[in-house]
Amino acid sequence: MTYCKLSLRNARRQARDYLVYFVTMVLAAALLYAFNALAASEEVRFLAAGSANLSLMIALGSVAVVCVFGWLAAYSTRFMLSRRGREFGLYLLSGLTNRQVARLFFLENVTVGAAALVLGAAFGGLLWQLLRAIVLAMFAQPYRFTLDFSLPALGLTGLYFALIYLFALGRSRRRIRKMKIYDLIYFDRQNEGAVLKTGALRRLVFGLSLVLGVIGICLLLQMNMYVALAGALCAVLGLFGFFLSFASGVPAFFDRRPARKYRGQSLLVFRSLTAKLASMGVLMAVLSVVFAATLISEGSSSVLYGILKGRTAEAACFDLYIGIEGGQPDPEPYLSYIGENIPVEQERLYPVCMTGKTQLQDYLEDAYYNYDYDSDPVLRWSDYAALRTLAGYPAVEPPGPGRYLIHCMPYLAGPLGAYPEALLVGQTALSLSGLYTEHLSQSYGTANGRGYLLVLPDEAAEGLPVHHLAYAAKTAQPVTTKQYEALAGLARAERGRENYTFVLSKAYEEAQVAAQAVLVCFPLYYLALALMLTAVTILTIQQLSETERFRRQFALLRKLGMDRREMARALGRQFALYYSLPAVPAVLIAASFIVHLAMMPEPGVMVGWNSPAAITAVSLGVFFLIYAVYILLAYTGMRRNVLPN
Repeated sequence: MTYCKLSLRNARRQARDYLVYFVTMVLAAALLYAFNALAASEEVRFLAAGSANLSLMIALGSVAVVCVFGWLAAYSTRFMLSRRGREFGLYLLSGLTNRQVARLFFLENVTVGAAALVLGAAFGGLLWQLLRAIVLAMFAQPYRFTLDFSLPALGLTGLYFALIYLFALGRSRRRIRKMKIYDLIYFDRQNEGAVLKTGALRRLVFGLSLVLGVIGICLLLQMNMYVALAGALCAVLGLFGFFLSFASGVPAFFDRRPARKYRGQSLLVFRSLTAKLASMGVLMAVLSVVFAATLISEGSSSVLYGILKGRTAEAACFDLYIGIEGGQPDPEPYLSYIGENIPVEQERLYPVCMTGKTQLQDYLEDAYYNYDYDSDPVLRWSDYAALRTLAGYPAVEPPGPGRYLIHCMPYLAGPLGAYPEALLVGQTALSLSGLYTEHLSQSYGTANGRGYLLVLPDEAAEGLPVHHLAYAAKTAQPVTTKQYEALAGLARAERGRENYTFVLSKAYEEAQVAAQAVLVCFPLYYLALALMLTAVTILTIQQLSETERFRRQFALLRKLGMDRREMARALGRQFALYYSLPAVPAVLIAASFIVHLAMMPEPGVMVGWNSPAAITAVSLGVFFLIYAVYILLAYTGMRRNVLPN
């Protein structure tokens, strides 16, 4: 057999035996190509309105992802080298030199990497179309499928793959050239070994690891940068201590409790598990840290997007809104510009008044976070009814004589709906007749109240002091960026005359959300997916490497009388414990962090699908969905290969 044929045959066998690794590298190439195409797309650059920032963020994300996949390639090539050490030792015995064996291993992996790159680029083209469709939908632009292939993205992806494989294989080539026949043959027996030798030390480290983990979570929840760094360090040290003491302590636990050792399938399950953990305790701790980083990255991206969407939904419920504050607010410059440049279907200029009392502010003291008003804000009924029409909300019954309405953000509906007293406006007492919670631009000082406002009959609101003037409009077409910037320029000019004008445009705010999502949220999801794929692939490679040992083990158990169903149950329990160990601590740490992070924005922002509970549930759901796919693939393959027919 020629040298090239041997390399090609080994490459095919490697791709088959380590199919999970090969598929992951195909996905890695697809991800790299898709996001490089995103950065290179002139269409997306134009929509994001910041091509330099987009390219920078995608480049930084790609560098981080290349480092992650580089670690996967380096670990996997070293692992495959250890598993094939005897084969390479036989090559040396047959007359090949170390340099030739190193070149053979290099060519095999380059062939596998090239195949992964080609397949990944093809799949990446489809993934790029999906990302493009998502981005266009976020910017409210139509999507049309086009056969488009980016040569710059392909070239950059090829460069990244070359760096990944040259780094990983360079170390392996140097190692093979220096190793002797004996070292190669017994390379697969080099394990971590038990780091903690004595039972007392194991118990001490185990207890300290739990304490450090709890302290780390508590410090992470403080959300102070320096305190959070200390918390992260404590959590990482706790994870390493836990896995080192767990891997060393399980055998000792069963040695002191022989009855439990022989109960059911415990001996079979835990013997296999501890044999594995004894050789990879440190690796388990590293993978658990990576899983925590995956969830934190994914959850942080969702929280950021939820903040952007929540604030925009409340602030930009009108096509155009302008709030003018000052002793003598003058709306004429804005009205003149709008009349000349922006086609308007409906509009309303109105005052936002104050009662002169802090009756509801005092009542909401424990539930409300910021006021911005000296007293309770008020709208006249006629203005409120016009605003509901502008925003597209259904009409409501007007408050009758001696009655009033409340319009508030949803988180205040409970306490305000239960307000027990009559509202005093001047010397008149009013009772509540209705409460509504649609978005009505209630997040700013020159908006329609700060979280809530009172709607009074027009005659009851006569003579109340004006806090600011406001203008809301429904436009015939979305306000363009140029028009928005022109109005914002007028507002900046007005500020020098003791006026503070706030301009909001629905189209502009939604475009900003989409741009921020492309610039920040996409790279965070990108990184999270790369971390997840890398960690679960390493776990799966380690597990599938035991196929031959499991086959011999179950063949012996079959001869001893164990039936196939019981063997399948034992294999399933072993898989469940093996994959749970690094995931459970990571989930506890990351879920606590995500929930606390999602609770930090001002009230009323993180609601619905963006609530802390929903974001945490979705983040965990995506994580476990990918995790379950890899576990199912590994378990199905292992069960088919090791259980006797």
